[in-house]
Amino acid sequence: MGWSLQIGEIKEHYLTEQQIWQMFNVFFSSKSKNTTTYKFGLIKSIIENLYNVNENLELSYDLLFESFTKIYWNLVIHHHLRQGNHSVKSSEIEKVLTNFREKYGIPDNFRFDKLSLILQLELVQKIKRKAKRYVIGALYGDSREVIYEFDLKREYMRLNGSVYKFMLKYQKVLTYLTNYHLALLLEKYNKAEDTVHMLMKVENVSKRSSLDEFYHILISLGENACFYCGKTLGNRAVVHVDHFIPWSFVQADHLWNLVLACRNCNISKRDQVAKPSFLNILIERNERLVNLKEDIVQRKFEMYRPEKLENLYEYSVVNGFDNLWTPNVDR
Repeated sequence: MGWSLQIGEIKEHYLTEQQIWQMFNVFFSSKSKNTTTYKFGLIKSIIENLYNVNENLELSYDLLFESFTKIYWNLVIHHHLRQGNHSVKSSEIEKVLTNFREKYGIPDNFRFDKLSLILQLELVQKIKRKAKRYVIGALYGDSREVIYEFDLKREYMRLNGSVYKFMLKYQKVLTYLTNYHLALLLEKYNKAEDTVHMLMKVENVSKRSSLDEFYHILISLGENACFYCGKTLGNRAVVHVDHFIPWSFVQADHLWNLVLACRNCNISKRDQVAKPSFLNILIERNERLVNLKEDIVQRKFEMYRPEKLENLYEYSVVNGFDNLWTPNVDR
């Protein structure tokens, strides 16, 4: 059984797109046995962290399970959704989340990002201990042992290069498929709402409740003008923190992909990608931030490389974000 493995090796490194599609088709079909939603949550977490891998395609368990914990805190605590087909018994991860909320008296309307950083870190470690035991091997086995290799003791996951490139190229459709099948399971296990309402919740569980943290970081680092039109920014109420590559594609909050924008530009840009000249400006902006040698920047940019941003831009266009936007007043 895959879930009981301590170590998993990639069985086949060189796969064609057709072979990878076949693997995902089986995973998303009825041939894949699911008694909980967690394998789909793990795929969502991997997709969110595609740009957090190092040069060896290794992904930190801490980053992986920070995403996983945020997803399931928001589903289980915030939305009160069961994650398994047991009518009475809760899953181990549900128990950890519920016990944690009760221990600290946290209101159930709190989204994950409203928790203090100390509580977030503590909860991520608790979830990591359970999920790496029950979920890592299960997804590995269900995906024909080709998505990644892992070592539970070393807390090590390395993505298959062929699969990694495939997931980058088809990130949007894989996200839609994962969200849809996760929503189907939630509808089945909860029997309270239809798939459309479940899908709306699933699509929003990874969203940060506030981007204020990034606003204060960027302001403190001298970002005081709209990234797009150059207009001097006013007070916080009229300043927007914008995902340069839209959140609907990247599904994560990276400081190197965030800029400050005036209200007019942010509303006009909506869910679009700016024209290539702004990509070059953002790469220059990021280089300036890195050269400041500030601790907060070093932490937020730990896995950043200009090539990653260029690839993200390219793949966003390939994935349908090809209506390139420009502000009314060019810089």
